[in-house]
Amino acid sequence: MAFLEIQRKGAVVIVTMNAPQQSNALTEASQFQELFDVIDDVAADKQVKVMVLTGAGRSFCAGGNVKDMHEKQGVFAGSPYEISDNYRASFQMLPKKLVNLDVPVIAAINGHAIGAGLDLTCMCDIRIASERATFAESFVSLGIIPGDGGAWLLPRVIGHAKASLMALTGDRIDAAKALAWGLVTEVVADDKVLEHSLSVAERIAKNSGPALRMTKRLLRESQHARLEPILDMSAAFQGLAHHTEEHRTLVADFIAAMANKSR
Repeated sequence: MAFLEIQRKGAVVIVTMNAPQQSNALTEASQFQELFDVIDDVAADKQVKVMVLTGAGRSFCAGGNVKDMHEKQGVFAGSPYEISDNYRASFQMLPKKLVNLDVPVIAAINGHAIGAGLDLTCMCDIRIASERATFAESFVSLGIIPGDGGAWLLPRVIGHAKASLMALTGDRIDAAKALAWGLVTEVVADDKVLEHSLSVAERIAKNSGPALRMTKRLLRESQHARLEPILDMSAAFQGLAHHTEEHRTLVADFIAAMANKSR
């Protein structure tokens, strides 16, 4: 059975992790491959403007499957060297692909986002949470570390001090605290999280696809670059943007609308 359910609504792709009995936990190489494939497909399809990532059931993603950790199965099997290689090919490949995806990604956090599940939300650009969602950087509670890049991702979202508190205690926080800490941008009713996330996606999708992809790239690069390289990159991207059909159409529409208002 496939791990992902994929839907298309115009320029928006909705990706649902669909293993609710296991709280959408990640363990099998096949699960990661499905995620890699859909990210690659979205990147290659220039008609896609937004991707929405969510989970089925009461969890967004419970992170690594603890039962498989206990039984040394899946990516947790083998010698220390084999486990390191397994992580590089699975948990660590995910942020490389998702963070570097030029298409904006919205995490519609329908429930618990724990461990690698929390870090998965941090790989997304916008996080919208259900009021019953909970979050934990829980690796130390199981005697392990954030092997998926969480030590890089989480501080960039909520700052070093709060990320340290979450990572060193493993404590859970609720949706209200996640909002106060800037971990999520909005908290909505439990039955509205996907609907609201799609409404945000549609607002984004009204804009130029090339401009959206280049803007996301600039925002990502600006997290770790000096001003001068970002200005150079912006100038290059702007030259490209000015020669897109989308730009010409939107400017013409704007001029026509202004002319109509002045009549």
